[in-house]
Parts: sequence; structure tokens; C-alpha cells
Amino acid sequence: MLRERAAAAAPLILLAALLVVFGVISPHFLRPDNLTAILTQSSALLVLALGMNFVLLTSGVDLSVGAAMYLTAVTVALWLGNASVGVCLLGSVLVGAAFGLLNGALIVRQPIPPFLITLATGFVARGVGLWLSSTQMMFASAGVARLGRTKLGFISAPLLLAGAALLLAWLLLHRTPLGPNLRSVGADRDRARRAGVPIEAATRAAYGLCGALAGLGGFISLSQTSSASAAFGEKAEFLAIAAAVLGGTRLSGGQGSVWAPVIGALLITTVQNGLATVNANPYLYPVMTGMVIFAATLLDSGRSGSLRRRV
Repeated sequence: MLRERAAAAAPLILLAALLVVFGVISPHFLRPDNLTAILTQSSALLVLALGMNFVLLTSGVDLSVGAAMYLTAVTVALWLGNASVGVCLLGSVLVGAAFGLLNGALIVRQPIPPFLITLATGFVARGVGLWLSSTQMMFASAGVARLGRTKLGFISAPLLLAGAALLLAWLLLHRTPLGPNLRSVGADRDRARRAGVPIEAATRAAYGLCGALAGLGGFISLSQTSSASAAFGEKAEFLAIAAAVLGGTRLSGGQGSVWAPVIGALLITTVQNGLATVNANPYLYPVMTGMVIFAATLLDSGRSGSLRRRV
């Protein structure tokens, strides 16, 4: 029991330790404006990780979210450049949701592992985006770019959007049958089928939500950067997986809460912001990112081992 509690508290302990270490190295790090900046910088990753969390709960994975981000950004820049910010936001979510539902439909119909299907659809989506954009840099409209810099008090608009996504995810996981259904599918698919859980519907919903939140994450990221190159969203799926797993969601499925991707996204963003604050060598960034992903794997292995010993 003590080991399980320690494993559950490990992400929060690690986050606190990072805050202390970077705070000691650089006094600027713990200033309120920088802490607020960390929250804002984490908003896109947080939204992506919330979507990935739905899929991981089913013991699946979606390797196409980065490509979905890019396709969303290209769509908004090309065809919604003169539309209102609200229409751009809605369009982003709908494009992502349609892509996610396509993934879900393929996964429930084909006896192929989800990581292979989403890897393939990710290549297709990025290829379509590159074709539509002619591999040129895509620019956000003035309204979308302005949104990325807008604040209501000390809370930025991207953070408000991430908060809305968090509220939606919490309601779906903890106040509707979807949450228990996803966990049942991930814990034991055969038992869930015998219990009457609508496995195919739950799977489609998980990937549809993942795609919708990837679209929202792409919109948030576009609003913050004001542009999207051909590399927009690359490797974002791995950070989203790492964030959810770092926070406590199991890679093997069946276990996790809505707070897992929040804690994980803050951990990763704190590392990135801290390295920038202390003027670390830029070549260390991918090294640290790799270490974060490795740490996520170790934490998940430890949680799985504790669960097996309890059983």
C-alpha cells in the first residue's frame, strides 16, 4: 500500500522538486510572471494529453495527433483566414474530430494494432497537409494570432481554452458512463464485452475525442506561434503520451484520471521553461525530452509491477 501511494505521489513530488531546483539556479524562475507563462505554455500540450488520455484508457494509442494538429492549422490558414475566431475554433475542432472518428472506425473494423493504424493515418494526414499547403509556411489570421496574446486578468486565452477542455474531459470521465466504459475496455476487453459494455462505441468515442482535442491543441498552438511550418506538430504525440503516463495513466490501459495529463503536461513544460530560464545549451532540450519520456516509461512499469503484486 505504501509503495502504491508513493508511486501515485511521484509526479507531484517530481514537479515540486523541479520547481525548487530551477528556482535555486535562477531566481527569475519562480517569479509570478514566469509561473504564469509556464501555465500558458503548457496549454496546447495539456489539451493534446487530455485527448491522448481517453485513448490510453482503452489500452490504445494515437500516433497521429501531431499530424492532425498540422492538418488543422493548414485548414484554418487556407480556408478560414477571413472567418471569425469562433468559426476558426469550431472548424479546428470539427476537422480534428472527423479525423479522430476515422481512426476509430478503422480500429474497430480492422484486426490491426491501433499504433499501426494511427501511424499510417498520421502519415496520410501530414501528406495531405503538405499537399494543400505546397509545403509553404502557413500563417494565422490576425484575429487568431491576437487570441494567443489575449489575457483576461492574468489568465491567457489559450489557458482558458485548455481549462474548458479540462472541464469537458472531467465531466465525460467522471460524470457520464463513458469513463467507466473506457476503463473497462482497457482493463479487460473480454470481460467488458460479457458485461455488455459497448466496446466499439466507446473506442470510437475515445479516438473521436482525441482527434477533437488534437484539433483544439493545433488551434491553440497556431494562435501562440502565428504560423505553421511543415514541421508543425511533429513528435507532439510522444509528448502527449509521456504527459499522460507521467501523471499516472497506465500505458496498458484501464487506469488513469483526468488529472494525469495535467500534471504530466506541467512537468514537461516546467522542464522546457526551466532549461530556457537558466540558459541551458539548446542541444540539451531533446536530451531532456528523451529523459522525460524514459521516466514516464519507468513510472508506468513501476505502477504495473505494483498492481501485479497486489493481484
